Amino acid sequence: MSLLLSGEAVEVAYGDIAVVRGVNLEVREGEAVAVIGPNGAGKTTLFKAIAGMLALRDGSVRYAGARIDGRRHFEIVRQGIVYVPAERELFPQMSVLENLELGAYSCYGARAERLKFVLDLFPRLHERRRQLAGTLSGGEQQMLAIGRGLMSRPRVLLLDEPSTGLAPFFVSEIYRQFGQLKREGLTILLAEQQVPHALGFTDRAYVLENGRIHLSGTSNELLGNAEVQRAYLGMA
Repeated sequence: MSLLLSGEAVEVAYGDIAVVRGVNLEVREGEAVAVIGPNGAGKTTLFKAIAGMLALRDGSVRYAGARIDGRRHFEIVRQGIVYVPAERELFPQMSVLENLELGAYSCYGARAERLKFVLDLFPRLHERRRQLAGTLSGGEQQMLAIGRGLMSRPRVLLLDEPSTGLAPFFVSEIYRQFGQLKREGLTILLAEQQVPHALGFTDRAYVLENGRIHLSGTSNELLGNAEVQRAYLGMA
């Protein structure tokens, strides 16, 4: 698999406070890669920097061999990198269909085909397609946020804490859909606190603590790592 997305010595700061410090990561085409770590570790900041929503203080981000740090968010979306925020950021007074259609603003042509793909992937959204987004359950809203991201035909999907606040049933359902997306060749970079789900789904993972990469390896290696087991899996 060829290298598709990478960060080298990435540093991001809010004012004088560095939140992400010297992060190196690689994502190969077709891979699913997790970034795990506690609240405040810098996962969201790192993802927003990759997506062009925050400026880098130092380092670089490359996509398909070209530097993309410094480019604006909408330009990065058009190149094929889509960020799905933990907060979902839906338009509650608009219908499911209207929210999905907004996600296709950068996708030229084949919108009907893409909409069918998303509604087939998430049958619940098809059932509720004319319902206002604000009336959906938390799990359904997360499906809608992911579906909206998929409407732009991304090559890389950045998923920020997709299981936050969801009932176990919806977490399992969403990860089942992630598996289908991976099988179809989509490259996924996932930030997550639900470590068993994240490591059970991904190929490789990075452990981010205090803005730095603390550990990295295959997901199976990290599942068997005693430090990860103690810190994230509740094992003595």
